[in-house]
Amino acid sequence: MRKTLLPILTVVLAVSASAQIAKKANEGYQTAEDRARVAQSLGGEDREERQKPRELLASIGIEPGATIADVGTGVGFMLPYFLERIGPEGKIYAEDIQQQFLDEVEKKKAEHSWSNVVTILGEQIDPKLPKGEIDLAFILDAYHHFNHPLETMKMIGDSLAPNGRVVMVDFYRSREHPTMSAERLEGHIRKDRDGFKAEIEEAGFRMIRQFDHLPHQYVLIFQKK
Repeated sequence: MRKTLLPILTVVLAVSASAQIAKKANEGYQTAEDRARVAQSLGGEDREERQKPRELLASIGIEPGATIADVGTGVGFMLPYFLERIGPEGKIYAEDIQQQFLDEVEKKKAEHSWSNVVTILGEQIDPKLPKGEIDLAFILDAYHHFNHPLETMKMIGDSLAPNGRVVMVDFYRSREHPTMSAERLEGHIRKDRDGFKAEIEEAGFRMIRQFDHLPHQYVLIFQKK
């Protein structure tokens, strides 16, 4: 009996140990009012200038016809820029754990007739992506919100097609940010670049490239080991 229960207990303890690891980063998402405020920021008119999405995707390299998973899509800010690059033959899975955000994506889909965008309501651990299909899993300013990074990254790995890539873009914890104070950065971003890199490698990935996109924002690109 003990031999049967031990593996189960080990899994439960492992998951529990990482529970709410990003609690501080997620404090502003607890109510509908909180999420509406975040949505306004995510879709703000000035975000294109601040984020420079076209330059970001050009530096990553995306082929026409690719299948993209926009993990933590929010209100779908990156979707039109992906669609410019993948064309009508490509496909995007817009994933988020907040239905309130996905409702905004659905409105954009209807408004722009995005027939090759599919919304997915993920879970805290499981993003619910299709297995073995994704050419590029894109995580923009969302990894630091993962409460179960090791488990979630393993599941993202399962979703990748052969030679598929994971692109993780996040803020430096140790560099000045144009809209966040140093105190907020330290509370909001639990690790700096090398700490997150080590976590993702622990989940079964190898880093193939890294570079800065903005003075305060870096890009890490991985493939499965």
